[in-house]
Amino acid sequence: MSKSNQARGLWQLTQNQRGKYLAALAVLSVGTLLLYVGPQIVRFAIDGVLDDAGKAPPFMQRTLQAVDARNHPIRTLIFAGIAVVIVTLIAGVFMYLKGRWTAQASESIARTLRMRLYDQLQHLPVAYHDKSQTGDQVQRCTSDVDTVRLLFASQAIEIARAFILLAVGLPLMFSMDWKLALVAIAILPVIVGFALIFFGRVRSTFKKMDDAEGAMTATLQENLSGIRVVRAFARQEFESQRFGEKNRAHRELNDRMFLVMAVYWSLSDFMSFLQGLLVLGYGSFRVANDQLSVGTLVAFVSSMGLYLWPVRQMGRVLTELGKATVSMGRIQEILDAPRERDSPEVLMNPPKRINGDVRIENVSLSYGESRILNDVSLHVPAGKTLAIVGPSGSGKSTLMQLLLRFHDCTDGRILLDDLDIATLPRKYVRRQFGVVMQEPFLYSKTLKENIRLGRPSAEDAEIVDSAGIASIHESIESFDKKYDTLVGERGVTLSGGQRQRVAIARAILRDAPVLILDDSLSAVDTHTEAMILDSLKRRHGQHTTIVIAHRLSTLMHADQIAVLEKGAVTQLGTHDQLIAQDGLYRRLWQIQTALEEDLSRELGEVQVSP
Repeated sequence: MSKSNQARGLWQLTQNQRGKYLAALAVLSVGTLLLYVGPQIVRFAIDGVLDDAGKAPPFMQRTLQAVDARNHPIRTLIFAGIAVVIVTLIAGVFMYLKGRWTAQASESIARTLRMRLYDQLQHLPVAYHDKSQTGDQVQRCTSDVDTVRLLFASQAIEIARAFILLAVGLPLMFSMDWKLALVAIAILPVIVGFALIFFGRVRSTFKKMDDAEGAMTATLQENLSGIRVVRAFARQEFESQRFGEKNRAHRELNDRMFLVMAVYWSLSDFMSFLQGLLVLGYGSFRVANDQLSVGTLVAFVSSMGLYLWPVRQMGRVLTELGKATVSMGRIQEILDAPRERDSPEVLMNPPKRINGDVRIENVSLSYGESRILNDVSLHVPAGKTLAIVGPSGSGKSTLMQLLLRFHDCTDGRILLDDLDIATLPRKYVRRQFGVVMQEPFLYSKTLKENIRLGRPSAEDAEIVDSAGIASIHESIESFDKKYDTLVGERGVTLSGGQRQRVAIARAILRDAPVLILDDSLSAVDTHTEAMILDSLKRRHGQHTTIVIAHRLSTLMHADQIAVLEKGAVTQLGTHDQLIAQDGLYRRLWQIQTALEEDLSRELGEVQVSP
């Protein structure tokens, strides 16, 4: 992302908050002007008491004569002190308003940006999420957004403050003494140029540091998600070492950042002190030669400090600006990613609910040069059950993803009630399916809330009915809090079989025309599997069911069984028909039957042994 696009992206974020920023800029301008009034009051008091009024401008001479500062020094100093306090208080009120309005605006911008990112992530294609690291995406939505927020909360307004201080301070100093003013700005171009060079160094360093932090966050997230695998394989030391490498890389880049900042601050401090020393030395020389009043010199040094500090701060401001542009670039990568969109020819008013007739016609899918599915044709009449079996990597789950339009087929078409799903809105297509994924996902919520995700408007009785069909009701009732039991993140407090059955109950509750079970009984024992299949059979004719499984006992009662090998349908028929044919299905049946007989015989021997 180019720098101009990053700047444009930052500017667009302020669209609904520009009124507050303009108001903050207005009070900042008044407050900044009041800051310069203080040194002038001090100048007025000192010159009056020391009788240096003759060296003051004409309007100041008349004021000093009016108050008779020379003969009433105490009164003059008290007057000056009260005036400075009043001016400072008023300036403080304006600065408070500036801080309040910029804080409100920046928080609103951060909130809007987070919502945009979250909404964008919800609508990005599945292929995008397959390639991206979750930890890195989390960091972009949190840390990078906070970096942008800090820019709008303080640094952006500091840039405006620096320009206002310069715009007011320089003419004021030239009006007090133009010769001293030239000395005061002698090193200013060097400081500004050094700050700009520093900005370039910081920006490139922070980009590497931010990427390293994203990699570290991704490693941490991945490790915590798979902590049970780490423990099971005793890989704690290896994982600690792997995280240590990411942490070390991030630390080294942080050290480099601090080194660059230390060099900048030390050199800019030296140049600023040198600037002050030159002004003070030359000013003292002119005071000694009766060419400048003491009050003017004091006011001059104070005014120079007002504009010199923000110039020194410009390095810090530019640092934060560099960080913000890098963060905005990372955020914009998500916002600019193409969304999952429907075709322009999409059917706008499809029927509210399909009957459930599913037809797959000559479907092929390729990823680059790799062909995942090859000319697959299947038909599942409404209310019937299709079972799909095949070795791992044969394309079974990919076919289900095509039905849900997670991907679009390269060739061929898929029809729902004679409607091509490519002409239907994606959300509409997905509403026609109740799906249990190969790896069921449960949220860190109660069991009732997890099941109700299938249909948020469902009554408690319907939830119980769905749990009964999925053979999970009795297990839930055995928990202390029953359906109000809180499951851990990703359902880790449940067994694999319980997670699958809760996911099945959720899909059943959805009451969609088509139910897809993608190897969703693999963690369930044979007895429970038989109960679930029996419950589903009683729903026969009400819903179309597509089942993917490796256990053939799950498939044998299906109306039709398809055997998938290397992305192609090699066999199609009922269980009895496929058993009679020479092919993969019969070989799998013979192997599984032999294994079950051996297991039964061994169990029988164990039971009869003394």
